Parts: sequence; structure tokens; C-alpha cells
Amino acid sequence: MTAPKHFLDLNDVSADTLRSILDLGVRLKAAQKLGKADRPLVGKTLAMIFEKPSTRTRVSFEVGMKQLGGDVVIMDGQGTQLGRGESVADTARVLSRYVDAIMIRTDDPQKLLDLAKYATVPVINGLTDDSHPCQLMADVMTFEEHQGPIKGKKVTWCGDGNNMAVSFVHAAQRFGFSLSLAVPKELPVPQKVLDWAAGEGADVTLTHDADEACKDANLIVTDCWVSMGDKDAEQRCEYLEPFQVDARRMALAHENAIFMHCLPAHRDEEVTTDVIDGSQSVIWDEVENRLHAQKGVLAWCMS
Repeated sequence: MTAPKHFLDLNDVSADTLRSILDLGVRLKAAQKLGKADRPLVGKTLAMIFEKPSTRTRVSFEVGMKQLGGDVVIMDGQGTQLGRGESVADTARVLSRYVDAIMIRTDDPQKLLDLAKYATVPVINGLTDDSHPCQLMADVMTFEEHQGPIKGKKVTWCGDGNNMAVSFVHAAQRFGFSLSLAVPKELPVPQKVLDWAAGEGADVTLTHDADEACKDANLIVTDCWVSMGDKDAEQRCEYLEPFQVDARRMALAHENAIFMHCLPAHRDEEVTTDVIDGSQSVIWDEVENRLHAQKGVLAWCMS
């Protein structure tokens, strides 16, 4: 039996394959806009497991699957036995007999890995506390629509060393851009991720000075300071306040620089309203491209 084509993390997929998936997403987007949608997944079903609330991930995967001709089964954390009455391994085996792929959004990265280990169909990472690879595919697609090839460009991350920061590190190596990480020392990027980047020759620099990181950037990205489940909100905001993206910081970037945010945003915390609603912001294109980039992932996984 051929091994399933999982999409777990960017560093698990080769650079050439990631580029082919992105190119496929671009083609599928263009066909959809022209009213000539390709439907390669007719007769296919995607199981979507949500152990965390979701807007963009849920809607983009469901709409994407249906645009490709397939169907979905939605399973929430309260409505399944995943990891409670039934082992993750057994759930993987069961679902593999019913559906053609599984997408999971969970706090626990080990559940993703266990699903992939025991499933005989592709497993897709819709988000874990460790990484968010589908968002990065959308971000690269969006950047290249506005700025051309991302290879050799400078991307600045302002925020904590969270799952988005980790996926930006992976993406920097795979897509060949320079990444400047501006993070507070109290909320670092995991050392094992930085060690991986260094070992792979990625152009990744780490600083605690957001102004320095933003100089000459082609893209500035941030994320909310407090996520679901964080119990130390006040302390986190104190650590992250010096990393807010505002108009002054955008002015330090390249004159044609753009701003991104994976959303939801807490306006006037991690980013000021004038930036997120300003002319350099491409967040709504970024939102839309979750749909199209993930269609590329779905079509690749189930091809």
C-alpha cells in the first residue's frame, strides 16, 4: 500500500513539493474566478475534527472541499470519542475506513502525530499549539500576489514565539526568504526550531528590538497576544507591548511593504487600527487565500 501524503508541517514536505502545491492552489483559484472550477475530488470526503473553536479554518476547508467536488464530515471535540473513550490510534483506523482524508485542529500536537501514524489516509494539520502550516501557505500565496517571488525578500515577525512564528521559520527555509524574528525574551521561539533552521541553512535572525527587525522589511506580520487557553493574559500583554505594529514601525519597512495578520485581531493591541485598516494591509486577501492554498493541499493529498 502506498503511504498517504500527510500535510503535517512545512519542514516535513520538500521545498519543491510545497511550491507545486502552492502553484496548484494558484491555478485552482484562477479557474474558480473564471467560472471554470476544476473538481478533482468528486466522490471524496474529508473528516474535519475541531477540538478548538474555528472560523477561518472551518469555513475555508469546508468551502474548499465542496468547490473541488467533494464533501465533508464535521466532528467537534464534544461529539467524538477522540482520545477519551477511544484511543487516537483506533479513531484513525476507524476514520480511514470511512473518509479519504482527515483534517484536525487541536491543542495537542501529539494527537496530530498519532492520527498520521495510524491513519491509512492523508492527515492535514489545521492548527496545533506547535504550528500552523496551512496559514503559511496562504501567506506566501498572498505575498507573491502583491510583491512577486518571496525568495530573497525580508519578512519580519513581531510577537511571541508561538505556532505561527514556528511555521514562519519553517517557511523561511523552504521558500528561501530572510526572516527576522522580533520576540520578547520571556516568550521565545523554541530552541529546537531555531537549531533546525541553523542546521538547514535558513536565513533566520533573532532580536528583541522590533524597530531593528522592521527596517527594510518587505512584509511585517504579527498575531494576537492572548490566545484561547492562555491564563497569563496580563503578563503576556506586558511582555509584548514593545512589539506592537504601528504606523511608525511600518514606516521603517520598505516603502512598498505589506502587513499581514492571521486573525482574529485584537485591534490596538498587537496592531493599531490605522495599520490593519490601512493601505499596506492585505489581511482580507490573506483570509481569502486560506481557501485557495488549502484547495492545493487537499488536491495534492488526495490525488
